[in-house]
Amino acid sequence: MTVPATVDLKIIGGQVVTSAGIRPGLEIAVQDGKIAAIGVPPFMPAARQVIDAKGKYVLPGLVDSEAHPGCYVPFEKDLSSESWEAASVGVTSWGVHAPSTRLGAEPFQEYVQPEHVLPFSQVIDGAIEIVNRVSAVDVFLTFMLETDAQAEEIPLYAEKWGVTSHKLYLQSMRPELDKYWGGRRAGLGHGFDDGTVYLAMERTAQLGPPAIMCAHMENWQVGRIFEKRLIEAGRTDFGAWTDRSPDFAEAHHVRSYGYLAKITGCPLYVQHATTSLTYEEILKLRGEGVKVYAQTGPAWLYLTPENGWRINVPLRRRDHIEKIWEALASGVIDAVGSDHVISWDPPAREKMYDENIWKLRTGFTSRVGLLSPVMLSEGVNKGRISLERMVEVCCENPAKIFGLYPKKGALQVGSDADIVLVDLDKEVTLEKKHLFTRSGWSIAEGHTFKGWPVMTILRGNVVSQWPDDSDRPVVTREPLGEYLPRVLGQQNHPLEDRTAASERASVPAR
Repeated sequence: MTVPATVDLKIIGGQVVTSAGIRPGLEIAVQDGKIAAIGVPPFMPAARQVIDAKGKYVLPGLVDSEAHPGCYVPFEKDLSSESWEAASVGVTSWGVHAPSTRLGAEPFQEYVQPEHVLPFSQVIDGAIEIVNRVSAVDVFLTFMLETDAQAEEIPLYAEKWGVTSHKLYLQSMRPELDKYWGGRRAGLGHGFDDGTVYLAMERTAQLGPPAIMCAHMENWQVGRIFEKRLIEAGRTDFGAWTDRSPDFAEAHHVRSYGYLAKITGCPLYVQHATTSLTYEEILKLRGEGVKVYAQTGPAWLYLTPENGWRINVPLRRRDHIEKIWEALASGVIDAVGSDHVISWDPPAREKMYDENIWKLRTGFTSRVGLLSPVMLSEGVNKGRISLERMVEVCCENPAKIFGLYPKKGALQVGSDADIVLVDLDKEVTLEKKHLFTRSGWSIAEGHTFKGWPVMTILRGNVVSQWPDDSDRPVVTREPLGEYLPRVLGQQNHPLEDRTAASERASVPAR
């Protein structure tokens, strides 16, 4: 890569962080949206714009591997607001998980029926157009499969559109389980069985890297038995939601479907892994040669049932939280993803909140807004993980697993200039004014976090910053996000210009 005498942007004075260590004194030069050079001052080019990062840590942009914009309202409406919430906390690449009914299909169906489920080939072009028009951050897609026909088309999705990751909602395979979380309202309209799972894994394995199958592991067929017993016992407290889905319900799915992954040779991504029993099964599978990765999220690293909400998989108790942090630090868990969903609009919070756990709607908002604050405050500043390990699980690993590295998740020459400046000493007591989500509220309002991202740079463009003289972050509101196709046949993403990558996947560049 030729470095001109004067580049577009240069970041100076900060401490550059990768998984390999922290390097003070390095400068990063950016040209045409790419990192053009990394070095010490005497050997670096001049720049038209200089950002002084003195006292800050310089990280790669975060790669959030799981979010669900469009789950309860049209995709465009959700993405146009929630991607700014993501950008404000350092996310530059967003892994959007969605069924075919939630990628811009019209008319929007509030409650999906089987006949509304479409081949993804009918909606993907429209979804890419929406991403390129309204998103604040770059987006890669993970399709949530429901039918054999969709599973059969996995090679088509990869070859034509660069979609190489798919997801199975194993907890709600049977349509009658919909009542436990409202899957039809979330866009899932069609039950499936283990045959669909096998077919999807088989087709994924046949593609080779970077194809991977993601899965929500939680056995609700067992859960309904525990729920019945809890209701009969008169339990309505928030802890009852945790008790209806015991540890083994998650671990059982990992063992069962991990075995199918072994038989088919399919790489497997276990989302929101939250129990010690689950970690034992993951380690067993790895010992048997299965390529299995694990993810957790900020909600499970920070919140407990006593915080007064319910999600799937459930919030775990305080002793579990320490075990999750230990698994994250030790390498059992590979990545952290927000699992961001807007389940509630502002008026609905008061109208629909109920202290009876069986009447309370599943979900809560602003999970992506907790991603870096929880990792920095609860993780790095409390000594549970190092800053280098945070970069590994929030940037490098998800980019590697999903076929985006080193284009994303890296501070290397040739990588996209996605960069986050972090102030580890900045204390923020979260208020509504700090938020950009359309819901207008956060489960963590009133909570104080130490450590906060103060600038987000997407491909060389500052999209969010927290000025020293401001009491809140500021975003540009200029949507610069692009769709990210993966390149079939290569686990590492080639460091080529965006147009070439798009042409390789037969999708339009922005």
